[in-house]
Amino acid sequence: MPLEPILTVADLNRFLETDFSEVHTDGKIFEVIATGAGFATMRLDPQEKHLRPGGTVSGPTLFALADVTAYITLLAHIGPVALAVTTNLNINFLRKPQLGPLQCTCHILKLGKRLAVLDAAISELNSDELVAHATATYSIPPR
Repeated sequence: MPLEPILTVADLNRFLETDFSEVHTDGKIFEVIATGAGFATMRLDPQEKHLRPGGTVSGPTLFALADVTAYITLLAHIGPVALAVTTNLNINFLRKPQLGPLQCTCHILKLGKRLAVLDAAISELNSDELVAHATATYSIPPR
């Protein structure tokens, strides 16, 4: 049976505003754009300060996008559990993304009572070519 989200895109964006507002320290660059059975998608609008020499979006920026998207994907399916935390995130940088909108779609691979494992794919907006791929494990606090 597919895992259905219990929070909407609007709920998730509101959560980012109210409970995780530090994600907007660089301005409003993160936005949840979709959620569905076992997944969520976020958009990142990087700025000049998110570039590294050579004009590519920096690795730490891509890492943050993967991590925030994994967190939002988990919350979409378990509810607003603010204290769910990353226990591991592994990322592979595959292509040089240009300055411009990026999207990250994250799928839940396993959702247990205490741990969740997720798969994140980052691409330039409206492109199928991956610029990075990550897997994340999150610890879920007891209810």
